[in-house]
Amino acid sequence: MNSLRHRLIGLPVLAVLITAAGCSSADDSATVAVPSPDAAVAKLCRNLDTALPRTVDGLSRQDPEPASALTAGWGSPAIILRCGVDRPPKMVDPKVAEGNDPNAISGEVNGVGWLMEKQDDGSYRFTTALRQAYVEVTVPKQRARQDNSAVLVDLAPAIRKAIPNGIAS
Repeated sequence: MNSLRHRLIGLPVLAVLITAAGCSSADDSATVAVPSPDAAVAKLCRNLDTALPRTVDGLSRQDPEPASALTAGWGSPAIILRCGVDRPPKMVDPKVAEGNDPNAISGEVNGVGWLMEKQDDGSYRFTTALRQAYVEVTVPKQRARQDNSAVLVDLAPAIRKAIPNGIAS
């Protein structure tokens, strides 16, 4: 009878441990720095947040922490979008404009201009060009491939809709 009581007491303890493990902080949530744009750019970014697709490159939306309308994520490890970032230094670098930097090139995907930068860690960073707000998309090394255009193709309609053409200040 004593061993039956230990088994019955052990079941609730096991249930609590399973529940705690399911809610542990060891999940795959990404953490990112939230940009601090001016009010006009923040409004454009909030509009973008409502226009973003539920999936990017076949991955479901899983927003990073802390929660913000200026950031979004898809998959794990996450493809991360940050809206309202500062203009990247390489965007005005004459070597990039002349095509002399193999790790930073400019291009257009479905009507959205991008600065495309391969990072030292193997990830890729894409930043919109000629829009009233800079939108940065980071594709982690684990998801990076020679052609990352599927990510940009999926994001282009929302960016075209929410972030007008122009020069971000």
